[in-house]
Amino acid sequence: MRTVTSLLLVSFASLSVFAQSDEEKRVENAATVLKEVLDIPDNVPSEVLDKAECVIILPSVVKVAVGIGGSYGRGVMSCRGGDAFDGPWGPPGMMMLAGGSIGFQLGGQATDFVLFVMNPRGASAMLSSQVKLGADMSAAAGPKGRSLEAATDATLRAEILSYSRARGLFAGVSLEGSSLRADNDANEKVYGRAIPARDIVLGAKAPAPKVATALITTLNEKSPKNLSEK
Repeated sequence: MRTVTSLLLVSFASLSVFAQSDEEKRVENAATVLKEVLDIPDNVPSEVLDKAECVIILPSVVKVAVGIGGSYGRGVMSCRGGDAFDGPWGPPGMMMLAGGSIGFQLGGQATDFVLFVMNPRGASAMLSSQVKLGADMSAAAGPKGRSLEAATDATLRAEILSYSRARGLFAGVSLEGSSLRADNDANEKVYGRAIPARDIVLGAKAPAPKVATALITTLNEKSPKNLSEK
């Protein structure tokens, strides 16, 4: 009986380790996607990141409904520190994307998304409750190139600028109709306790986990200063 009990305890412990590893891998994948995207100057104009309050990276979002185009994915969100978003980039909160018609996904190919949150209201809203892009928050396909000169007024006024990468192709993409919300279960696994996403990302009430070092380092190196006009 003791042997069976011991085996069960080991099994449960192993499952816990694998679950934790899955969440950590998500953070690592997000860091890799972000670095690869930002290392190519023609992908995202430098002004987009420099004027963003927060960044959301969703690696390997998958299509879950053939014909309808609904998608589902998980990722991370990091914001600049301080009440005015003028400090260094801070600990990531875990996020979830669901719904929407994302027709560019070819044959169910998993797609990476990078979203730039361009104002404080947008950052606060999505960390407090679920938001629908295009309804609760304005969203637009992000401009490509080395500068924002060719961007339209509608793009420049958007609260979120979004990009996608699938099969080696990188492009601005509209995510209108999709919903974003905090992934609180994942946050608890990464940070070891139940803590609201808002407190992690905006409240500086939890130190960044070691697994987030690469992500935060990339953001602080690529855009150490917020250049947005408040």
